[in-house]
Amino acid sequence: MNIIIIEDEKPAARLLQRKVEKLGLEVKTMLHSVEEAINWFNNNSHPDLIFLDIQLSDGLSFEIFEAIDIKSAIIFTTAYDEYALRAFKLNSIDYLLKPIDEDDLEIAVNKFKARTTSPSMSLDFEAIKRMLVNPAEKEYKKRFSVKIGTQLKVITIDEIECIYSENKGTYIHTLDNRNYLIDHSLEVIEKELDPNQFFRISRKFIIPMNSVKEIQMHSNSRLKIILPSYKEDEVIVAREKVSDFKDWLG
Repeated sequence: MNIIIIEDEKPAARLLQRKVEKLGLEVKTMLHSVEEAINWFNNNSHPDLIFLDIQLSDGLSFEIFEAIDIKSAIIFTTAYDEYALRAFKLNSIDYLLKPIDEDDLEIAVNKFKARTTSPSMSLDFEAIKRMLVNPAEKEYKKRFSVKIGTQLKVITIDEIECIYSENKGTYIHTLDNRNYLIDHSLEVIEKELDPNQFFRISRKFIIPMNSVKEIQMHSNSRLKIILPSYKEDEVIVAREKVSDFKDWLG
């Protein structure tokens, strides 16, 4: 059986690969963008099964289907459940919300195996509809729980000065000048936060609007953000983000 994973976040792709292979299946290829996937499909035979993230680094994975007539079975993996119905219309076996639960993954794989022996198996569109969330009513994250020794501390989004990555870790820096290590990557966290309140200014930083103390011009058409207490590194808006950042500010 030929299986591939298309996931823009490489650590997430490797984690999914390990979970799939625990079920006795082999993942032969991992792809990380719409462009890379299209090029791969143009030069390789299509796999039996694809684990496909919806939000890739260079666009939505649906763009792959606009360029390639893919015949493979698909299990979608994403944090965006409002795409569920559209996903299932594209030859999908199942739909897994991140972080992916191993039991849910095993159920999805079993659905795939059942479909290979019963091609006429139909999809439960009513169940899919029940999964949908109206994007206008989407519930964004309001708090984070972080582990401190043997205790858990709750940090509300109003306490956050910035969220940053460093040495393969992700940290919340709070307005009282403290840093807390959290479990997820910036890519995952970005999808969970209200885009009206938080902006990903670079590969390293997500900042909330209410923590922007001052904005200064910086080299190479970039912007430097002054935050109330964070002083560990320069907080720079990447050049390709400057225009969107200005629009976000209003």
